[in-house]
Amino acid sequence: MRGAVLHAPGDVRVENRDDPRIEQPTDAVIRLSATCVCGSDLWPYRGIQKLDGPMVMGHEYVGVVEEVGSEVTGVRPGQFVVGSFWASDNTCEICRAGYQSACVHRVVMGELGSQAEYLRVPLADGTLVATPEVPSADLVPSYLAASDVLGTGWFAAVAAEAGPGKTVAVVGDGAVGLLAVLAARQLGAERIIAMSRHESRQKLAREFGATDIVTERGEEGVARIRDLTNGLGAHSVVEAVGTQESMMQAVHSTRAGGHVGFVGVTHDVSLPGLEMFFSLVHLHGGPAPVRRFLPHLMELIGDRTIDPGRVFDLELPLEQAAEGYRAMDERRAIKTLLRP
Repeated sequence: MRGAVLHAPGDVRVENRDDPRIEQPTDAVIRLSATCVCGSDLWPYRGIQKLDGPMVMGHEYVGVVEEVGSEVTGVRPGQFVVGSFWASDNTCEICRAGYQSACVHRVVMGELGSQAEYLRVPLADGTLVATPEVPSADLVPSYLAASDVLGTGWFAAVAAEAGPGKTVAVVGDGAVGLLAVLAARQLGAERIIAMSRHESRQKLAREFGATDIVTERGEEGVARIRDLTNGLGAHSVVEAVGTQESMMQAVHSTRAGGHVGFVGVTHDVSLPGLEMFFSLVHLHGGPAPVRRFLPHLMELIGDRTIDPGRVFDLELPLEQAAEGYRAMDERRAIKTLLRP
């Protein structure tokens, strides 16, 4: 099969890879209908996350089941399925508590590389959720978003305790941040402040439910948030970038007693202990347990209550994956969808 491989920073190639096969009785193999490039893929692409050698790419996926192992009972060949970027058994004690991304048997799907034509999914019964029927083509991008960025944005909003009567601020205007805006709106937030300097992203944020746009960053951005909240800060703040500046911007934008939901993959972030002590801010986040939210999110997509697939503003054939990476790296695209 064909699949994307990162050989060095900035060097993505689509090349022949071994076809996946059933290796464990709990596996499934799916034929991918769509996959995509994630903002977190840009860390190794930019050389910030070091490579030990060529690396298969991709962890977001939807497709049709081709084959299942002998112990798989929850999905069957021919079904359209959505899975998380963590494979999980969905039965261990941690999974039952709603944190499937920390499953005791978890598998990192990025190590299997979903930017390809086919994908082996371990722990298929716990990982994959099937739609009632094969969806129409226009719904596929939204189901693909549910595999990661929608579920991650939703978890960030939940971790930040977004809800009725709350003011929510979102730091980061990539796909996750934009979908955190959508999630906050669905969760009933009264006011949603999107922090963005890019007109196209501001427009989508407003369409997803943002009530205010803040263009400033850093401490200027913090001051603007406080101006909008009677000097107190937001009740709920989503951090969807993963840098020192974005994390401290999020913490400083949160009122005492408020909550920060952080889902940006952190790089060289350190929290000053005494400052955190006196902030009285709650911090919760990490790798999103997307599987917890998938059934509900897929219902909202299926009945067309939400349309998260709009974050894909560039669609390319898999063979042009390198251009998809370049476009996102250069901020010419919010998120690239790839068609195998």
